[in-house]
Amino acid sequence: MAERTRAARVRTNDPGGLRRRLVDAAFEAFATRGYHATSVHDLKRAAGATGGALAHHFPSKKDLGLAVLQDRVADAVEETWIRPVLSARTAADGISAVFTRIADELDRQGCVSGCPLSNLALELSRHDDDFRRLIDAVFVRWRAAVAEKIRTDQEAGLLEGLDPEAFATLVVASYSGAMAMAKAAQDAQALRICAEELSRAMQPRSASLR
Repeated sequence: MAERTRAARVRTNDPGGLRRRLVDAAFEAFATRGYHATSVHDLKRAAGATGGALAHHFPSKKDLGLAVLQDRVADAVEETWIRPVLSARTAADGISAVFTRIADELDRQGCVSGCPLSNLALELSRHDDDFRRLIDAVFVRWRAAVAEKIRTDQEAGLLEGLDPEAFATLVVASYSGAMAMAKAAQDAQALRICAEELSRAMQPRSASLR
């Protein structure tokens, strides 16, 4: 009986689960409302946590914000962009597919909150070096993955004449800007336009001149 009670108490406390709920709640709040507009009280209420429990896992709101970047935003870029592009048949296929899939998802949702990484970059990078360095590291990894795929294609005789690093920067900047425009307009059309123009830029030169 005592063992069952002890096991139930461990499951109820579930410190690992609480940390995950806090990070999930913070990710959702920061992505939709912004870091500064979200209070600690908002986060406790959303995660169903007490102040003591929050402080146990994250002594400050900044600590929680850094965890969101590491555990959710970086993972989201990995899942949304890096893995699909690296596993695609070509860079052109992967990049176009990501833009199109995100645009379709936004249409189904009926609202656009923007790119979480870009939202946090705009809000926090000028004001805190820890946030800035971590945000920049995610952007660097994102660009590096796209450039890696372009170089792989070039080894197979594709995308001749493209500078992999420069074009990867164009891809990431196009996506970030298109998401900002989509957020302002509450319309995903900018993503589709960017996808089309980037695809055209990645066509073989002979095909683009026909």
